Amino acid sequence: MTKNLICIICPRGCALTAEINGDEVKVSGQGCIRGEKYAIDECTNPVRTVTSIIRVSNREDTMVSCKTENPIPKDKIFETMEIIRKTNVNAPVAIGDVLCDNVFGTKVIATKEIK
Repeated sequence: MTKNLICIICPRGCALTAEINGDEVKVSGQGCIRGEKYAIDECTNPVRTVTSIIRVSNREDTMVSCKTENPIPKDKIFETMEIIRKTNVNAPVAIGDVLCDNVFGTKVIATKEIK
């Protein structure tokens, strides 16, 4: 099977071709070793960092931006968003505060300060 990808690791955006044969993935088109790793990971275990917002309960019309501390499996994005949607926090919130713990092996952390 052949999969065409655009590398997102750096601004070059190399056009990659991944030839998948069982457990073996051969990559061509990469400008660096990071592109090869990206293509292999994308074909074998795609992950994403999720960014979103969480409601701040004790502030009117206030949301705090957040993200997963580490990438999660791509197929768990919608479940992660459901967890985030159900979460409320109280101010004050500092950048890096854990807003949700143990979300598919990582944490959801604040990326904005709310005083």
